[in-house]
Amino acid sequence: VQLQASGGGLVQAGGSLRLSCAASEGTFITYDMGWFRQAPGKEREFVAVISRSGYSRRYADFVKGRFTISRDNAKNTVYLQMNNLKPEDTAVYYCAADQDVRGIPQVLVPKYDYWGQGTLVTVSS
Repeated sequence: VQLQASGGGLVQAGGSLRLSCAASEGTFITYDMGWFRQAPGKEREFVAVISRSGYSRRYADFVKGRFTISRDNAKNTVYLQMNNLKPEDTAVYYCAADQDVRGIPQVLVPKYDYWGQGTLVTVSS
């Protein structure tokens, strides 16, 4: 599957952005979908994940209460609504798909099989 992330941009601290990630094929519903981010000079880190059905979600502690992950299986798209953005949220954001059937959605980078190209989010202070 090919993933296309979009929606990044420049925003002031306290502002909001919504990222989208569109999948290229109709098997989208068979993937758990995650969002990760990578700031300059840092490792790629987990942000949020949503299960195939949409019923299970997990978030990194640093985004709880500010970011919301959702998906529309009819549109083969996963979203990341980001509110109250902070300068430390500045990073390239990647969407990823996990094709394996697991008990709970995964937070580790190596568990994901497919990656989008990334979209840059810059938060100014």
